[in-house]
Amino acid sequence: MFKFLNINNIEGKEIDLILSETREAVPEKEYLPCYVFDICPHGTSTKAGIISFRVGYNRNIHYGGNIGYGVFEEFRGNYFAAKACMLLKDLARKHGHDHLIITCDPENSASRKTCEYIGSELLEIVDMPEWTEMYQMGKKVKCRYRWDI
Repeated sequence: MFKFLNINNIEGKEIDLILSETREAVPEKEYLPCYVFDICPHGTSTKAGIISFRVGYNRNIHYGGNIGYGVFEEFRGNYFAAKACMLLKDLARKHGHDHLIITCDPENSASRKTCEYIGSELLEIVDMPEWTEMYQMGKKVKCRYRWDI
């Protein structure tokens, strides 16, 4: 049985990750357990974006990734997504991960640059299967990266 680790915040030099929620697995939808954090400039409670970490591997991770992030427009250009990914490495390792999958839209150059900046490797550009929720929302193709941690 999965158990969330007892954490609230992950502090960095420039940003902090503040745990906003945990989500239990939903086996019938193949959703894995997930931590969701607010990305905040260090020492503040100002929300600059969010990052989530889905624990484990399954076929949904192949298309949706272990990590998802978004940075609000006024905070972009500060590498907050990359810094947040780096802060999640220890948590991922504590859950037994040696690598993480990150996916993004091919036209999302900022997200692709984030993946490259942290040292992940583009594995492929994949067509989304019709059974995925992302396909139903109009996302037909994803870049798939592997990040060895």
